[in-house]
Amino acid sequence: MAYQRLVKKMTIENLWMYILRLLIEKPMYGGEIIQALRERFGIKSAAVTIYVVLYRMEREGLIKKVKDNGKRGKRNGRAYYKPTVKGMKTLEQGLEFIKSTYMKLQVGERDVNEVQR
Repeated sequence: MAYQRLVKKMTIENLWMYILRLLIEKPMYGGEIIQALRERFGIKSAAVTIYVVLYRMEREGLIKKVKDNGKRGKRNGRAYYKPTVKGMKTLEQGLEFIKSTYMKLQVGERDVNEVQR
């Protein structure tokens, strides 16, 4: 149970980090982000969840939406997302926090030997 909660906290509840990581490589539209999350990270979340996260990220200034002017049937192109400088800095801070937490919690050989006594 504890492990499953950790996995949920590190994936679904922090989708913004995974999304920013993808957008560093290239601007993407919503459907492309959903597919990449599944393929690259094994994250299977409902599309509505992803779009809510994208909306919040845009509102917080972590990403910005860029309209593609190409015509797609009745619609006027796609909306692509790309990271902002603030988004890149925030991702860097988040990764540093995770790394720092990992270092603090890392169990060494001496700790294992102590527990086995």
